[in-house]
Amino acid sequence: MMPMLSLYESILTPRLIEERMLLALRQGRLSKWFSGIGQEAISVGATLALQADEFILPLHRNLGVFTCRGVPLRRLFSQILGRPSGFTKGRDRSFHFGTLEHHIVGMISHLGPQLCVADGLALASRLRGQGKVTMVFTGEGGTSQGDFHEALNLASVWDLPVLFVIESNGFALSTPPSQQYRCQHLIDRAHGYGMEGHRLDGNDLLGVYARVGELAASMRQKPRPVLLECQTFRMRGHEEASGTDYVPERLVEEWRERDPLLLFENDLLEQGILTPARVTEMRQTLSAHIAQEFEWALAEPAVQSTPQAELADVYCVRSRPPVAPQAAARKLRYVDAVAEGLKLSLRQHPQLIFMGQDVAEYGGVFKVSQGLLEEFGPERVRNTPLCESAVVGAALGLSIAGIKSVVEMQFADFASCAFNQIVNNLAKAHYRWGQPADVVVRMPGGGGVGAGPYHSQSLEGTFFHVPGLKIVYPAFPDEAKGLLLAAVEDPNPVLFFEHKAMYRRIKGPVPEGYYTCPMGKARVLREGNQVAIVTYGMGVHWALEVLDRHPYISATLLDLRTLQPLDEGAILEAVRATGKVIVLHEDTLGGGIGAEVAALIAARCFEYLDGPVLRSASLDTPVPFARELEQDFLPPQRFEAQLLELLSY
Repeated sequence: MMPMLSLYESILTPRLIEERMLLALRQGRLSKWFSGIGQEAISVGATLALQADEFILPLHRNLGVFTCRGVPLRRLFSQILGRPSGFTKGRDRSFHFGTLEHHIVGMISHLGPQLCVADGLALASRLRGQGKVTMVFTGEGGTSQGDFHEALNLASVWDLPVLFVIESNGFALSTPPSQQYRCQHLIDRAHGYGMEGHRLDGNDLLGVYARVGELAASMRQKPRPVLLECQTFRMRGHEEASGTDYVPERLVEEWRERDPLLLFENDLLEQGILTPARVTEMRQTLSAHIAQEFEWALAEPAVQSTPQAELADVYCVRSRPPVAPQAAARKLRYVDAVAEGLKLSLRQHPQLIFMGQDVAEYGGVFKVSQGLLEEFGPERVRNTPLCESAVVGAALGLSIAGIKSVVEMQFADFASCAFNQIVNNLAKAHYRWGQPADVVVRMPGGGGVGAGPYHSQSLEGTFFHVPGLKIVYPAFPDEAKGLLLAAVEDPNPVLFFEHKAMYRRIKGPVPEGYYTCPMGKARVLREGNQVAIVTYGMGVHWALEVLDRHPYISATLLDLRTLQPLDEGAILEAVRATGKVIVLHEDTLGGGIGAEVAALIAARCFEYLDGPVLRSASLDTPVPFARELEQDFLPPQRFEAQLLELLSY
């Protein structure tokens, strides 16, 4: 049990900071503030009840988490003000950051995704036998999000020691609980996931501190998730500009009398632990320190950067050079090369986790992971529920804890269910606060197999626009193996596209043993001087088939292999050598990768062009089911006609 005066100082500090922030806001020295006044007992009590090396994932009203973990105030204020000494170099705001030194992982504005990240951090603790608890906060509004349900379900199925703390403060912005859910209490939801749930007075500092301490101690001994609902009230607006006109004044008065700071302060005064003079002294001392640190942050120069510096921080720099093949090659199917790359990755990286739907006993729907469970066991080869968002979020949590992972999307189409985690968590983590997202997401995709609009999409163009992601799309078995091994080595999030129609149709020589193909390097498959064909994935094989039918065409065929990073130099060199170019891909035409390549060529090679830059792609429709319709949808026939037309230009 902490000394009472230390507890008092711990809850007084965030309140005094809040008062300083509200003053700065009125003075125009601060742009925005999300007030947690009246809720401090939850953040302070729960944080102090945990061990210092147990991870906490707070929200924007959990200032007490940061102060109780000893985050230096001047750095915290610099973060809030967008100054260079903040944790995100001015790239993100308030509590949207993490600090591994203090075992804090901050939020993103979407609120729910951090619940899934907590699962990954707790999984890392379980795998390492550390006996640690992970605590994550949400509001009652956040419990309506799908990530809440996915995170609780995954934590329950895997017995993860996550303490899910709901700060039930009366309003999700302006929406009351009666419009958020129909259960009487939010902890009633715990039963649906086979979890225990507890409801607390969130304004009782000692009650929160004691109960969280008891639960955490129990969860360390018997790992399991627990749902904790803390009743409290938001005394101010969602953020200061929104006001509180929608809140009945009667309700405000009722909760004002239950101010957690004043309740605790009066209790200590009654016991004689505090005196009015001591209260005044502590307030003055803390206020002076807060003012000094805030003024230091205010005086700090504005953030200065360059485009080069900003671009350099989007990705974590890889240090290891490619590993050349050391053994003879033998012919393998594409699917077998992927499987071999996955198996060698698990051997090369002893902590690597592979997870996805039906990947364990069943071996995956395409049998890529067949036999991996027997060799590596259920802790490393993990079946997951159908909760793509939770699984990708958990993968980020594993990465924060220093553990690599490979996630298999059963079909690339289903990555849409994890879109938020991929584009807002994985892709932005390193740029925002220097945290690598060491995750590979395998994406079996593509058409040509009569699978219809939800099992045939080419989604690489969708993610190509998102800075922070790397995108790989191999066309041959040797590339599939070598690039998968390279992707797992890479500390950045990699979307690894595998064309389903290639799995058992495409065969080729694949070196034995461990090797990696360089990412960001295209491969010239044929050299010619009449036309350049720039393509990737299945487009490579369509191009080869057309060139074989027209052996008189002298073409340079460029297999991009990786789309992000894009080998711009190889593209420009191919165009300069030929003067004509056509970009071919299976994805739909509008706004696709071909448009970016065409724009690059137009900007950098205009004077070399002897004809228009053509794009050949699928129709701008969803992928149809009937084979006849799908054949018309895909570009091979159009590509052949376009290529011949370009040559005659």
